[in-house]
Amino acid sequence: MQIRLGNASDLTALVQFNQAMALETENLQLDTDTLTRGVKGMLEHPERGFYLVAEQDLQILGSLMVTFEWSDWRAQQYYWVQSVYVTPQHRRKGVYAKLYQYVKQLAQTNGDGDCFRLYVEHDNHIAQQTYKKLGMSQSHYLMFEQ
Repeated sequence: MQIRLGNASDLTALVQFNQAMALETENLQLDTDTLTRGVKGMLEHPERGFYLVAEQDLQILGSLMVTFEWSDWRAQQYYWVQSVYVTPQHRRKGVYAKLYQYVKQLAQTNGDGDCFRLYVEHDNHIAQQTYKKLGMSQSHYLMFEQ
């Protein structure tokens, strides 16, 4: 398995993964046109962040997206891990762990330190256990939105 930066040729797979993830985690049907514009907007604007894909034998097994948030308190970037998806047949096989390790390596290479955050559904206990095994812990912050 290799990990690489996502590119324009991954657009269809990334859209499909996002649709599958939204349906699976929130029972939400995402509009294909809007989602395609959103994924394309990330791929075309690296200042917003990036996608990583895990692939083997030219098949994409999983992906994630990272966006950036500047912290004035720490004078460095937070890497927000988002849109995590691993195909059902490849789950529990270390795909996400390899993607996450690659994110950490990129941050270190870019001099951005070790500030990583992600959202996880309250009831997604399997994902929460995965994140804990990789050294993450639950934040003391609550999230509000409008």
